[in-house]
Amino acid sequence: MLLICDDEGVSPSNEELADDPVHRAWVDDLERRGAEVLGMRLRPVVDATSVRVRDGETLVSDGPFAETKDFVGGFVIIECADLDEAIEIAAGHPYARWGGVEIRPVWE
Repeated sequence: MLLICDDEGVSPSNEELADDPVHRAWVDDLERRGAEVLGMRLRPVVDATSVRVRDGETLVSDGPFAETKDFVGGFVIIECADLDEAIEIAAGHPYARWGGVEIRPVWE
């Protein structure tokens, strides 16, 4: 799984991302690889709700629990041959240019 992390202050709109030649090249690369892709872009953190349970009490708060500049803005699940291929794919993602892409293997 690729966790797409960015600073929402510089995050492009969906329209800008669709018109971005680097993003288009990344999608084209996935298609060339024959990768099956499942992914979604997440709404901004201002729309988030965090839920924690402490001592049996449910605590609900607006926004993310973490106090950080970078947030997970989306995810992409891609089946890769190995970590090297996952790194190649992650490095090509446009958000790797200003945010980050965290690679997380899933339990099988």
